[in-house]
Amino acid sequence: MWPTPGGRGTSRVRNYGGGAIASAPGSTVTVTARPRPRWRKRLWQVLVALCVVAALGAGAFLLATHEDADPDSVAAVPSDAVAVPDAVLPELSDPAPVLAALSTDAPAPTAAGLQAVLAPLLAAPALGSGASAEVVDVATGATLLDTDADDPGTPASTAKLLTGLAALTTLGPGATIPTSVVAGAVPGEVVLVGGGDPTLSTTSPSSSYPGAATVADLAAQVQAALGGTAVTSVVVDNSLFTGPLTAPGWGSEDAPSTYAAPVTATAVDGARVDPGQSQRSGQPGTDAGTALAAALGAPGAAVTLGTAPAGAAVLGTVRSAPVERLVEQALTASDNLLAETLARQVALATGGEASFTGAAAAVTAAVGAAGFDTSGLTLTDGSGLSGTDRVPARLLVDVLEAAADGTLPVAGALLSGLPIAGYTGTLADRGDADPATAPGTVRAKTGTLATTSALAGLVVTEDGRLLAFALLADGTPGNVVAAEAALDAVAAAMASCGC
Repeated sequence: MWPTPGGRGTSRVRNYGGGAIASAPGSTVTVTARPRPRWRKRLWQVLVALCVVAALGAGAFLLATHEDADPDSVAAVPSDAVAVPDAVLPELSDPAPVLAALSTDAPAPTAAGLQAVLAPLLAAPALGSGASAEVVDVATGATLLDTDADDPGTPASTAKLLTGLAALTTLGPGATIPTSVVAGAVPGEVVLVGGGDPTLSTTSPSSSYPGAATVADLAAQVQAALGGTAVTSVVVDNSLFTGPLTAPGWGSEDAPSTYAAPVTATAVDGARVDPGQSQRSGQPGTDAGTALAAALGAPGAAVTLGTAPAGAAVLGTVRSAPVERLVEQALTASDNLLAETLARQVALATGGEASFTGAAAAVTAAVGAAGFDTSGLTLTDGSGLSGTDRVPARLLVDVLEAAADGTLPVAGALLSGLPIAGYTGTLADRGDADPATAPGTVRAKTGTLATTSALAGLVVTEDGRLLAFALLADGTPGNVVAAEAALDAVAAAMASCGC
């Protein structure tokens, strides 16, 4: 089912779950003049009950007039009640669905018609000469457009779709990631043990990751376990992750930046310098230790990197939001650090090394294990930030199609996490200039590097047909704005296509 959102942060479709009161034709309904506390209380209770019943979809109910009611269940009519002889109250109807499914017999675009519309747009100078693309009708699986779809291209952040798929199928949608504090080697020392959850929040609630665990909750557990012992030092254990902190293909300017940070097992607020802001830190682990010290009431405590003593007593543990929520957040905001940590969780779950190399291998293996052809797939990282990643457009479409047609129900978060044109995430300010691409029409993962622009997702045509698509342009002239506009034009054409 496809909702149709209506402005930013709201939905045009609302179900208030209300009920109604009906009376038999020709009956007399009485209205009590003030004061009427018992009558008003009874009416309010009945209305609330009806609202609950309607919201649960239990069917239509009839509230009889007071003449037919059980005298033990309905308050007696006061002597000063005023009669309204011709009042007719509406009858209840069955609750209507909030979201309607797409029509199963919506007209399908023809391959020839769609290609005729899209070919000139894919040849736009802003996309360079190496654009590849595929469009598939989700209902039938028919390929409507194939432009070098099997040729591996630079995916940029559309690679996060593969990392998300690997996390959902390997870890499971409901899995969570722990962060713990254990006793240190000496009295007054505690050790923050990173479990690979960068969403741990210094604010409550988190300003960036809804549902995230908080440092305050963790600190409260630690204080209770210490029983009044003062904290004098905090050690941060990042040993869960190994290898370089940045990936091959990342530039020196990439971490820290506004979109990436060194990948460590411990971080707070997505390694942001300030909660809710863009700039990321170059020392995520130390920042996390400092935040814990402050929450423990010891802002002056020494913070160092190290390892937890073997067998140390656990003083507190908090857990992240479920993996399905983390996948959604990584996709919607194109969160590179969150995607990288999810890739490493896949590696850990499959016995691999929690490094860039181990995570890339684990994601590739998980995609294959889920039943997809990984020919041409080469990953260096889990976020797509590396320009050395290679993914065929065909593979991205295969994954989206399987999630959309129900073949892979565990991958539902891939769809709910897609940015919505003109509404959410990295498409919030894109794709809504054309009425055909009003919010909800195009939902797609974006991808942007210096000379690469990509878009992969789902679009509903004007006839109500659901299409899965992937557009990869990895040889653009370097004008990012122009390349994004060119891709948006292709998506808009699909949405408005009656071909």
